[in-house]
Amino acid sequence: MRSIRPSFTARRGGNARRRTSPLPVIALAAALALTVSACESGDAEAGGEPTASAAAGGEGKITIPDDIKDKLKEHGIDVDKWKGGAWKQWDKEDWLREAQDFINPIIEGLWDPDRMREAEEPDHAVDESDLSGDQGVTDPTPAPVQAQAVPPAYHANAPEAGKVFFDSPEGTMVCSATVVQDPAHPGKSNLVWTAGHCVHAGKRGGWYRNIAFVPSYNNSGMSAAQLKNAPKEQVTPYGVWWADGAQTSDQWIEQGGATGGDGASYDFAVIHVTPEGGSNGKSLEETVGSALPVDFNAPAVPEVDGIKAIGYPAAAPYDGQKLYQCQDKPGRLSLNTSDPTMYRIGCTMTGGSSGGGWVATGSDGKPALVSNTSIGPVDAGWLAGPRLGKEAKGVFDSVSEKFAGQ
Repeated sequence: MRSIRPSFTARRGGNARRRTSPLPVIALAAALALTVSACESGDAEAGGEPTASAAAGGEGKITIPDDIKDKLKEHGIDVDKWKGGAWKQWDKEDWLREAQDFINPIIEGLWDPDRMREAEEPDHAVDESDLSGDQGVTDPTPAPVQAQAVPPAYHANAPEAGKVFFDSPEGTMVCSATVVQDPAHPGKSNLVWTAGHCVHAGKRGGWYRNIAFVPSYNNSGMSAAQLKNAPKEQVTPYGVWWADGAQTSDQWIEQGGATGGDGASYDFAVIHVTPEGGSNGKSLEETVGSALPVDFNAPAVPEVDGIKAIGYPAAAPYDGQKLYQCQDKPGRLSLNTSDPTMYRIGCTMTGGSSGGGWVATGSDGKPALVSNTSIGPVDAGWLAGPRLGKEAKGVFDSVSEKFAGQ
């Protein structure tokens, strides 16, 4: 079984540790938007002189307030060194891990078309037989369902879908994600739903860096060859939105693994985003024109007629540049006796689709996000995603409430 993680890796459930707490841990930090210009594209050598401060979008050159510099230094981050490339240092002692340590200063221009196009997903092989220790309720492995290309323009057919880009010790990485509604800001949401492993490395690591969301990436469905010569406006028609807050479950932080099924039942995350070039007064939801509600009381497997998974698969035979979807009736996947069962559907999407939204008819009879892609096998025959319950709602509510007054 090959992983589909950051993009996404499959994880062994039988080796999962017991959870030390049933409650999610808050994973938010103040929005520390340091805008810097990138000196190179498509690699990890970006840097440059600051052009704006935490008050991104203001006119003229703004200095970074001392209190923000001090806050960064509390986390071992020197602003000048960070913009000069210190973010590329992944020493274990300096890798911010705890939930409250999330910091993601904007580096303007870092995610240019070349760097986005070249983002990859690590390839870790895991055999399906390693998914052991279930509750005795796992349904038979579903038959593969061939992923279907979403017709361009993607914005017309899946306006909430997009890609999450981030930097890890292994290099530039990519996941999929979904714009979701925010009850604190009706019609004006800046919230994005993705997988926990797309923002945090789990039990052996910390927060990833330079996390950004691009809605309707490659909206016109250009080929990889065409994208090489395409202007950024065509690649990112609705802009680049940087995470200024993020939260995943404490189970993922404590137990999530790079291989196997550890933490997969709690592999979800919510990020709050802000536009790279400063706000023009419009939220993400207003910019793309849509956002999905999240259903934390989705029906049990026998009651779900079908689920549609959406994402940008990046591992062969796909190249990560186009949007795909799969539709199937879900079954149950149980990884161990202590964790909730997961949804599982037949689908041939591969790495890169991780974190992408799973849409079904919600409890109110309307389309809603009910899960996200978490794990899958090497032969890409199926995908599994967590069922969203009280832990997921706690993560979501904490992010919404954190930014409710902003």
